[in-house]
Amino acid sequence: MVPNLIEMAIPVFFLLIGVELFVSWLQRRANYRFNDTINDLSMGTVDQVGGAFLKSIVFIGYLYVYENHRLLEIPMSSTVAWVACLLFYDLMYYWAHRASHEVNIMWGSHIPHHQSEEYNLSVALRQGVFQGCFFWIFYLPLAFTGFPPAMFIVMASVDTLYQFWIHTRTIGKLGPLEWVFNTPSHHRVHHAKNPKYIDRNHGGMLIIWDRLFGTFKEEEEEPIYGTATPLRSWNPVWANVHYWIDLTKLAWKAPRWQDKFLVWFMKPAWRPEGIEKEGPPAHLRREFYEKYNPRIPVSLSIYVFVQFLPTMIIATSFLKKVAGLIIMTLVCIGGILEGKRWALLLEGLRLPVLGGAAIIWTQRAFGLETMLGQIVALLVLVDVVALMIWLLSHRRAFTHPFGPVAADAISSAIADSEFPPQLPDSHSPARTGH
Repeated sequence: MVPNLIEMAIPVFFLLIGVELFVSWLQRRANYRFNDTINDLSMGTVDQVGGAFLKSIVFIGYLYVYENHRLLEIPMSSTVAWVACLLFYDLMYYWAHRASHEVNIMWGSHIPHHQSEEYNLSVALRQGVFQGCFFWIFYLPLAFTGFPPAMFIVMASVDTLYQFWIHTRTIGKLGPLEWVFNTPSHHRVHHAKNPKYIDRNHGGMLIIWDRLFGTFKEEEEEPIYGTATPLRSWNPVWANVHYWIDLTKLAWKAPRWQDKFLVWFMKPAWRPEGIEKEGPPAHLRREFYEKYNPRIPVSLSIYVFVQFLPTMIIATSFLKKVAGLIIMTLVCIGGILEGKRWALLLEGLRLPVLGGAAIIWTQRAFGLETMLGQIVALLVLVDVVALMIWLLSHRRAFTHPFGPVAADAISSAIADSEFPPQLPDSHSPARTGH
């Protein structure tokens, strides 16, 4: 049985995020915002809930090709074969990744990873649920060659794990390593929406593919992060589907029938004849750029954290059994962070559902006829009532049915989340640009 290296590394991911938070505090840099980080982790959790099923299905294609059409018998015991598999995988990842930026239908599956307007280790966990539905096609040459499925899975995990640490602003340039390996500096360029940085540095572990195929760009000034048209939402489900909805609308508006088809396979910047591109100007200046940051009361942000933390623990332990409840919780959390009225209503429905699920678990674990079971059930009921009162006490913060609340501004570190306060550009240890 092949070990799941990604799942095994999750505690290390959170440990390193904590280390980066501490280093950011020492450097007095605002690398994290509470609402953005919660959204990144929510996106990662939704990917684990939905993506696990999809990835297992699409892997069947690799297994079928390997079993029926492989050209070579590559032994698992060969060290050279393991290294070759990693290099071959990284090359195919480059082309899959590049295509996901240049083909609209693939960009729709990859865009969730680029939506954050921050750049830190939590962004590495922000993944699109449907990305695997497209990427797997690019890895079939490894199956045709004859790399065993177990070797492929392990090397794919190694390549993925490597890419975690390059999502940081706390590490500057790394000298000669920059010529061969993908580094934080190179990947910051990839996540930028500055016009000169767009669609550059697609490599996974190695940057040599970008140098060979003409997509390399050196980091110069500090990038502005995010997508050209900002998502402006903390809803993890909407983040995964909104781009395809936009493409559907664009295809519907296209005057020519061929454009209704082409729009799915052209570059994201392409527009059908007769339709102008909408969105912000192409040239962005940092001093005029404002990040999406709807403000809610600090106590409501604490409520979000109280709901989010146990959700992460439950997701780690009981992911498949309560997947629907987990997604519902994360959607509610996103809506609360935006101060949307529908989130108040949905959360009011979710809390009783959560309480009922907890009582059912109590019945199965201890039995409601026992003293312990009765005590646990009573605590669950008290907890649900207390949370409902806490939530309803902030009902005035949910003043907009669709958009963010601008009224109840917060003054400190949780939802406004300048963590820690930003210093002038000259204090940056990584680059002179920021």
